[in-house]
Amino acid sequence: MFHVVLVEPEIPQNTGNIARTCAATGCELHLIEPLGFDISEKALRRAGLDYWHLVKVHVHGSFAALKEAYPAAKFHYYTTKSRTVYTDAAIHDGDFLVFGKETKGLPEELLVENRESCVRIPMIDESRSLNLSNAVAIAVYEGLRQNGFRGLQTEGNLHRLSWD
Repeated sequence: MFHVVLVEPEIPQNTGNIARTCAATGCELHLIEPLGFDISEKALRRAGLDYWHLVKVHVHGSFAALKEAYPAAKFHYYTTKSRTVYTDAAIHDGDFLVFGKETKGLPEELLVENRESCVRIPMIDESRSLNLSNAVAIAVYEGLRQNGFRGLQTEGNLHRLSWD
């Protein structure tokens, strides 16, 4: 469906939560190095990430390497420094949703180069930012909503509820 990109993620719990969102929605996860944690098989087992096998994970040495691997892709950059609200961005199958590291967000030069593709999630002025995993979930589910939740369980294909 979509590609979720984390540029230099620092907090393993956030990446774990985002991986779970990707597993539940069929999104691919792209991690841009350096990472602030270990994603070796042993580390994942120790962290109890039993759903990691459900996620297609790509690790890239740099953001430039990601762009080179997907030259025709459309990228959406999530930042607090945009006037465009995320619901106004048309998200299509195969698009890349790009998020920065927890402490700094996306690099300023990346935002300036891609100003027309930057979007924000509205918050009150006093709030600095949302938790990264929450922001990713908001963006992914907005994209899914725009695409009719294709491939996910909806009212027509839900398993029979026990109270029916």
